[in-house]
Amino acid sequence: MLPLRRLSWACRRRGLAQFAAGTPREAADAVVVGAGAVGLAVARALAMAGREVVVVEAASSFGTGTSSRNSEVIHAGIYYPPRSLKANLCVRGREMLYKYCTERAIPHKRLGKLIIATGVAETAKLDMLLKSAKDNGVNDLQMMEGSQAVEMEPELRCLKALLSPSTGIVDSHSFMLSLLADAENLGATISYNTAVISGHVGDEGIELHISESKELENQSIGSPVPPQIVLLPKLLINAAGLSAIPLAKRLDGLDQAFVPPAYYARGCYFTLSQTKSPFSHLIYPLPEDGGIGVHVTLDLNGLVKFGPDVEWLDGKMDDMSCFLNRFDYSVNPTRCSGFYSVIRKYFPNLKDGSLEPGYSGIRPKLSGPGQRPSDFVIQGEEVHGIPGLVNLFGIESPGLTSSLAIAEHVVSRYNST
Repeated sequence: MLPLRRLSWACRRRGLAQFAAGTPREAADAVVVGAGAVGLAVARALAMAGREVVVVEAASSFGTGTSSRNSEVIHAGIYYPPRSLKANLCVRGREMLYKYCTERAIPHKRLGKLIIATGVAETAKLDMLLKSAKDNGVNDLQMMEGSQAVEMEPELRCLKALLSPSTGIVDSHSFMLSLLADAENLGATISYNTAVISGHVGDEGIELHISESKELENQSIGSPVPPQIVLLPKLLINAAGLSAIPLAKRLDGLDQAFVPPAYYARGCYFTLSQTKSPFSHLIYPLPEDGGIGVHVTLDLNGLVKFGPDVEWLDGKMDDMSCFLNRFDYSVNPTRCSGFYSVIRKYFPNLKDGSLEPGYSGIRPKLSGPGQRPSDFVIQGEEVHGIPGLVNLFGIESPGLTSSLAIAEHVVSRYNST
């Protein structure tokens, strides 16, 4: 079934169709834009709460953006300012995620991680992280001397380390597939290859202008794309990830003072070519500008990944390219030269030529180079004054870990619309 026909049928079968001259207009109860981990978690939670949910996704499948291009780490909640959304939702989401994965046999593992200081000047920062973690309710961290850490990981070199036993890894694809199945079993409908290209907010509520993604493919920059269908949702969740801000900018009637600037940072991963992993825990250096450092991640198959680094993307992406996820995900092999020197600070036995290009991801950031890291933004009527509109901005790490808690938060605050 064609995406828009499926979308139209989903609304019409519930008696929600309206007909007018020109573009079809159809009412909807709850619309979620974006089928990443957060969008699917929100769709599931809304369906569990009894809403009639439609998920609109521009790609041909779920989770093709940030949700599938990350470290797949279940974070403990260490790095984030106390009482921030990132701190609260990460800690809550971590426990929800472990419970969800255990109950549904989704592949995951509580590996634990070591956050390390390799120089004398860094050891004080570990003390700061320990305090921040305790303030966030993360009470299982253990400070240890370098010799203790090396007993656990003989290939490691460090002066001091923090052990986080509750950090783990998860199969993000299996997790999202389960969220999708839950939502669909509760009656939610997902329409792939379907892009929200603009919208309008007026006295009669929210209008979403929607087109099949293929109509955007050959569109020249700046030329208008006519909608093929208009949806009229009671509740709209903008969970579009990398394109959440471009979409909000195209909502006529939304005061643009409430739409933050978008920054994009690409992070590349390199894999270790040798088969045997030198580590059994995740290994993290101290955070850096724009990220949490080039760390060691193990996947569930034992593959060792190093990354991500931080590369700020200078060029402004046009809206349509954002909607179609046309970001440059290529990994420049020459970037590995910078990886070797960083990694050898804590893994001195890394051999020349042992790193191979892996993959990259783009972080949807709300702060740029040299700026203080931004919190998640979950923005509803109490902020922008528009009933039924909820914008999710800047959902980068720890978005995967926090996804179930973000969904819980959204439904608890905005489901009455």
